[in-house]
Amino acid sequence: MFKEVKKSMQWGEETLTLETGKVARQADGSVIATLGETSVMANVTFAKEPKPGQDFFPLTVHYQEKYYAAGKVPGGFFKREARPTEKETLTARLIDRPIRPLFVSGFKHEVLVMCTVLSHDLVNDPDIVAMIAASAALTISGAPFMGPIAGCRVGYSDGEYILNPDVEDMHDLRNNPDQRLDLVVAGTKDAVMMVESEAYELSEDEMLGAVTFAHEQIQPVIDLIIDLAEDTAKEPFDFSPPDYSALYDAVKAAGEDKVRAAYAITDKQERTAAVSAAKEAIKASLSEEQLEDPNLGSALKKLEASVLRGDVVKTGKRIDGRSLDTVRQIVSETGLLPRTHGSALFTRGETQALVVTTLGTGDDEQIIDALHGNFRSNFLLHYNFPPYSVGEAGRVGPPGRREVGHGKLAWRALQAVLPAPTDFPYTIRVVSEITESNGSSSMASVCGGSLSMMDAGVPLKAPVAGVAMGLILEDDGEYAVLTDILGDEDHLGDMDFKVAGTEKGITSLQMDIKVAGITPEIMKKALAQAKDGRLHILNEMSNALTEAGDFSIHAPRIETMQIPTDKIREVIGSGGKVIREIVEVSGAKVDINDEGIIKIASPNSEAIQKAYEMIHSIVAEPEEGGIYKGTVVKIVDFGAFVNFFGKRDGLVHVSQIENRRLNHPSDVLKEGQEVWVKLLGFDDRGKVRLSMKLVDQETGEEMKKEEEAEG
Repeated sequence: MFKEVKKSMQWGEETLTLETGKVARQADGSVIATLGETSVMANVTFAKEPKPGQDFFPLTVHYQEKYYAAGKVPGGFFKREARPTEKETLTARLIDRPIRPLFVSGFKHEVLVMCTVLSHDLVNDPDIVAMIAASAALTISGAPFMGPIAGCRVGYSDGEYILNPDVEDMHDLRNNPDQRLDLVVAGTKDAVMMVESEAYELSEDEMLGAVTFAHEQIQPVIDLIIDLAEDTAKEPFDFSPPDYSALYDAVKAAGEDKVRAAYAITDKQERTAAVSAAKEAIKASLSEEQLEDPNLGSALKKLEASVLRGDVVKTGKRIDGRSLDTVRQIVSETGLLPRTHGSALFTRGETQALVVTTLGTGDDEQIIDALHGNFRSNFLLHYNFPPYSVGEAGRVGPPGRREVGHGKLAWRALQAVLPAPTDFPYTIRVVSEITESNGSSSMASVCGGSLSMMDAGVPLKAPVAGVAMGLILEDDGEYAVLTDILGDEDHLGDMDFKVAGTEKGITSLQMDIKVAGITPEIMKKALAQAKDGRLHILNEMSNALTEAGDFSIHAPRIETMQIPTDKIREVIGSGGKVIREIVEVSGAKVDINDEGIIKIASPNSEAIQKAYEMIHSIVAEPEEGGIYKGTVVKIVDFGAFVNFFGKRDGLVHVSQIENRRLNHPSDVLKEGQEVWVKLLGFDDRGKVRLSMKLVDQETGEEMKKEEEAEG
């Protein structure tokens, strides 16, 4: 019944298996990839006809994590997987980015790639397995896909690169000083297509070495996919790229000069209007038949690319007049918004980000329900890209894949310099509002985020800046690397290469390549040029702020204290009674974890001090010889019991009340009276022994021996 085919190989410390022919046989391509005990099923389907009039390539990639894969039941009311999580959205983008450029140019049929996590061993991350499964499914589907690709994850510890480190090793790198890198690389047999990373101030050479190491490690996986395809691939879909050379010649003849003149305008809004006018002028000169040609949009885009790209490589001048390695003018400002905890406005040319930082308490941490378990995050970065930022009137809705992806890139770049939670016990939320955009708003978010957090008083290890690099690679091998690319240069170029970091090293690298053929030489040049750009931007940012500022009066103050774990129950009390009383009396928020670390938060320092004293009185032990102020709680024939330390009582024997003989303690004491006592020690049964006569009852100071003798 089944024509099942399996291919396996040893990859690092695990066995990688690809299988097809048994499940989802009606899909054009279906592969289950398994690494260790992590399995992902990828199914590919594509339309056999394009939609009439469609002028773009409609590729959709979905990545789904099923909770049953890790033996879990989803949280929430409905107990069912719902909208995609951030991890699912980011992984879908991770798969989409390297495969999209590898479809034959001109192919505009709808393609759907669905990756479903079936099993997760909590050791091997399913995102890499999903990428391999998707590539294999596309390769055997018959679609005009010029792959295969493969991907891997690379760690870096003790100067050694590590292939596919465990999930646990990659979790919360900020608090794992031994692990300095989380890098994902995807590529073909000959070229790297995509890089995504979180790094901890690695040098350019270390990053380039990691990318090279990854490309070497994926080669046997590509061979395994080819081996599978040789046995199972369907007949290639009958598709030939459309020949619109005659239409392109007509478009070029009608408007090359107009398009060239439009791209000579440096202002984005004026240039956009001029390019639109040039296109309309071109269309006005075409015949009805040419206007109805579905390839007209492609011809116009090809003309734009030809004008922009050719001039840059030939003259070294860009559409806004800059040289290849020049960064646009930068203006940095901080402290704009009076009621926020920290704010910054970062403007680079026609790209601008208003970035705001809010400091919260432990209650504000984000709880993330992941396949490998629940965890909490105390650093959040949210990126918003409204239509007005590009002068458009569009729909406004929940964050899309672009917003999630750009926000995560900025998050990766900044979290490497955050202080340890034990040193700075705040939840940090950074929101980047993109108010203008013409090239790399994600890198503007990094720069603005760094300034905003410093304005909020966050003691960053170092400021972080980011820059977007571009590439134009001609057929004859000539190329130009561009620093701080514009939106048009990104759209019509061959590479989007974003690098963020401190003066010491790289904290994040993201690269998307639209052509096969990027050499190590080009990457090395791009990294070196990006370093120069990053250092220039850091210098410009220093005009606004060089170190953490003062805390906003509106931000909560948080003090931490450590108590013995065996005292946690006493602080919380039965049913939380004691901790609720501390909160109500002091007015401060109190949070305690299983390690005995207590965070006390309030904008009012007196409230923090009150809560601290109440907790200290519960958990601290009185010191022998110490003097304390107490209250008489009970009088008996042989003395008085005094509450002197939290809820701790001790006996003042009748002989220790005064330096004279008393008939009864009630001669000088009454219940509720405040007295000063000295802790003499503990008797054989652990009972507390106190003395009043050794302390001056007016001043609370210990009596000197001469005074005692006189008494």
